[in-house]
Amino acid sequence: MPVMTNDDDELPGSEACFAHLLVDGHVVDPQTWQDVSAFRKAERTRLYAARQGVSPAERKANTAQVSRLLTEMLGDISQRTIAVYWPIRGEINLRPFMIAAVARGARICLPVVVEKRQPVEFHRWTPDCSMARGLWDIPVPADAEPLDPDVVIVPLLGVDEQGYRLGNGGGYYDRTLARLPGDLLRIGVGQGFARMKTIFPMPWDIPMKRVVLSDGTVTRHGDHRS
Repeated sequence: MPVMTNDDDELPGSEACFAHLLVDGHVVDPQTWQDVSAFRKAERTRLYAARQGVSPAERKANTAQVSRLLTEMLGDISQRTIAVYWPIRGEINLRPFMIAAVARGARICLPVVVEKRQPVEFHRWTPDCSMARGLWDIPVPADAEPLDPDVVIVPLLGVDEQGYRLGNGGGYYDRTLARLPGDLLRIGVGQGFARMKTIFPMPWDIPMKRVVLSDGTVTRHGDHRS
């Protein structure tokens, strides 16, 4: 979710001490994590640079393509609660999709950081709602109306062959998704160049169930009926 703007991976539920890492009940080798963290930081730098090279015309086309694929995938969304995100740093802009979804009877919500390094809340958004500046100046609904989504659409910077995503590094999505129902439909969206062989997933990383990329690629991960 765009609430993550830190370029350094943070460890959910742990102190910033590499002498001993216990993360959500998982013992993590400090050297392994340092190596993985360095790899991810380098990949973020590469992928952010690729995003910078996307032209305005391509960004508009990407929005249309991903919005169309999501609309086809989700079908009848009346009465469904869908968490989306406010785009930052060149992420796919799904605001047109959000507006259309509300018109089709869906409830749309956005992630809101209510406490640093804790799971986010999802607050209801409508096309005419007042917005305020949240943490890191990311716009959030001014009036808090928490919702429990049954679909979460997650922006991704990179994604590997198993559906594990490379995000901005703050860990907020993983903290949040780990505490949501397992049958929740998790959809990652990003640019066509986001594909990676692996992100070297750690025990706390949560894979996407579906991935939609701007080049028209749609993939399904695991045996999910959602």
